[in-house]
Amino acid sequence: MASLQPFYNWTQDLNEEDIKHPVLFIGHGSPMNGIEDNEFSQNWAKMGKEIPKPKAVLVISAHWLTRGTHITAMNNPKTIHDFGGFPQALFDVQYPAKGSPELAAETAKLIHSTNVGLDHDWGLDHGTWTVVRHMYPDADIPVLQLSIDYSKPAQYHYDLAKQIALLRKKGVLIIGSGNMVHNLRMIDWKKLREPEYGFDWAIEMNDIFKQKIENRDHKALIDYENLSKASKLAIPTPDHYYPMLYSLALQDNQEDTVFFNDKLVGGSLNMTSVKIG
Repeated sequence: MASLQPFYNWTQDLNEEDIKHPVLFIGHGSPMNGIEDNEFSQNWAKMGKEIPKPKAVLVISAHWLTRGTHITAMNNPKTIHDFGGFPQALFDVQYPAKGSPELAAETAKLIHSTNVGLDHDWGLDHGTWTVVRHMYPDADIPVLQLSIDYSKPAQYHYDLAKQIALLRKKGVLIIGSGNMVHNLRMIDWKKLREPEYGFDWAIEMNDIFKQKIENRDHKALIDYENLSKASKLAIPTPDHYYPMLYSLALQDNQEDTVFFNDKLVGGSLNMTSVKIG
């Protein structure tokens, strides 16, 4: 029975609270935001101070695509540098947050639509650590990742996310990390530093996304391919879009949304982020 003690301790610590923790969708953009002191990273740091300090953070990152659904279940997740061509300073970053095998097991039990694998090989990819290290620079909060089953459609991910809603009342901050508008092939690299530079179709889609989110029209956002002719330009592949659906699925009818980092970058990328609750 001794082996069950850590799980017992964790579940006792995660008793339901009177209020729900907020949910975030973060447009994470370039990995360089992980080390740069810019408008985006400053707002992430500000958000970390404004919301209640969580007991744990669970991130659905655009950069962990799997067959089947998995959750990191190791004690010490490694910092993954899943990119190339950036300065050595970015590769030198380590974010030594602990994991939580106990929370991983409890989260897996909440999900009934599929068997969730307990993963001991992944870690924290840049969709997670580049954001969370600004929010919680002391790395004193357990951080886990839930993978995206890339063989499944949008509705599947939205429905799956609803099954982990109870975590919000147990002090867990759930973050979807991706980008609503994400077309790297069309980025104008020469105008990457030009403030708020966006192609017409990217501006159109950013406005449509915000309108649908404000109106709680989640059905339209799930059926994103039919939002506009520009949808295929904004979402050529859904990997960076699906994390937003996880966040929106956790919104209650009475909860408002607040946008931040509402900017376009390089013409074809938006950093627009959402706080729910």
